[in-house]
Amino acid sequence: MISAFANTWRIPELRDRILFTLALIVIIRLGVHITLPGVDSGVIQQWLDSMKNQDPTNPSGGVTALLQVFSGGGLQQAGIFALGIMPYISASIMVQLMTAVVPKLSRLAREDGGREKITQYTRYITIGIAIVQGIFVAKSLTSPESIPYMHGIEKFGVLVPDPSATWYFLIVTTIVAGTVLLLWIADQMTEKGIGNGTSIIITVNIISGLPGALIQAWKYFTGSENAWQAINMVVLIALLLLVIASTIAITQAQRRIAVQYAKRVVGRKQFGGQTQYLPLKVNYAGVMPIIFASAVLSLPPIMLMWFFSGQPWATKLYSQLTGGGVAYYVLGGIGIFLFSYFWVAMMFQPSQIAEDLKRNGGYIPGVRPGKPTADFLDFTMTRLTFAGAIFLTILFVLPVLTGALVGLPPSSLVLHFFGGTSLLIMVGVVLDVMRQVETQLLQKHYDGFLRKGKLKSRYDRLSQNSGAAPKTAIVYLWTIIAVLIVVGITAYIYNIKH
Repeated sequence: MISAFANTWRIPELRDRILFTLALIVIIRLGVHITLPGVDSGVIQQWLDSMKNQDPTNPSGGVTALLQVFSGGGLQQAGIFALGIMPYISASIMVQLMTAVVPKLSRLAREDGGREKITQYTRYITIGIAIVQGIFVAKSLTSPESIPYMHGIEKFGVLVPDPSATWYFLIVTTIVAGTVLLLWIADQMTEKGIGNGTSIIITVNIISGLPGALIQAWKYFTGSENAWQAINMVVLIALLLLVIASTIAITQAQRRIAVQYAKRVVGRKQFGGQTQYLPLKVNYAGVMPIIFASAVLSLPPIMLMWFFSGQPWATKLYSQLTGGGVAYYVLGGIGIFLFSYFWVAMMFQPSQIAEDLKRNGGYIPGVRPGKPTADFLDFTMTRLTFAGAIFLTILFVLPVLTGALVGLPPSSLVLHFFGGTSLLIMVGVVLDVMRQVETQLLQKHYDGFLRKGKLKSRYDRLSQNSGAAPKTAIVYLWTIIAVLIVVGITAYIYNIKH
């Protein structure tokens, strides 16, 4: 495996893709920390400094943790990437639902070039959602005491000194522009980098909060004189390793359906006659059900806060959702289970697969071609999806069980990274990136992470980057990043001395 990591830098195309992806990741994190215009960054900095000593037993909130996943701290920092990738995910959910129920969109999705049009519609809806959510964010910044993810910031001063109409327009425009820029960066990362851009952005946002969670876990488990706390820390680490191993196993698990191809003689050559396998994944939907359910769960608290403020039932439900209560995990578990079946129904087409097999002379032994094959594949995938959906639901509610075991509330920031949605997203995205890197290595005859290449030779024949970012663009990106880092360090030293 170590040699595989070393070989990634010997392939020009792969090296350019990795450097391009890393440069975009740095830009994303810089955008999170650039404060919106008209917002007092000094108040935010004082509040963030006070949050460093937060007690790990203080719950960070169920929905608040989800906002951290999608915005990477952009909401807490009031940065230009405050909304993160949330509007695009919400728009994707709406378009997927509309495609399933609107016949015109369903026909468009099956036509040549139809997917590109649907993607364009998704981007238009993303801008509309970003405008609406940008207005909510602007209103929230004027009254930060009502924001769950900025609890206590009003003690450090006025966050928005002059909330005029011009400021509202400027804030909404900046937030929408930041969302569109982030969506463009995700597209560039998918096309010219490594992995899926949207998934990588979410993963980077999750990892950005990991150091703080580790520090809080260390202080909590080592700061107490109770000997059981040390044992709880060992149990937590063992559970983390077990969950990671289980997640990888379920993500990689598949049911292999044998497919036999009939023999055909063309001239003097014989084609077919061999047995191949159709792999059906247990967790076919991957991390998408959790991402969809998380995005949907982030909407009810906002609606309750603005439209039913002061109502007793709304206040109780709001505290349940933002504090990781029973309602939060019940709704989240049901949403993940349903979205698992919905995603499989949208992406897995047994009728199309059966028709392709019949057209190419393939058949499943013991199953007649045509509709019986489609029914068999549909029945098999339904059972596999049930197992995958149960696993995702268990993983989602795992923080509740872990918190009860080690004495932490289920929505604690520590447990947020030791189980649940974040862990599955990170593992899934890392496996996807490693799979793409391994494909590149094997194509160039190098050893992969798990499999061996055919030859051990240097690949010097590559004259074109085959879709990778131009070297000039990579040099410019890293030069700009280096200048920004130098300016940031200089400003930081200046502030310390003065």
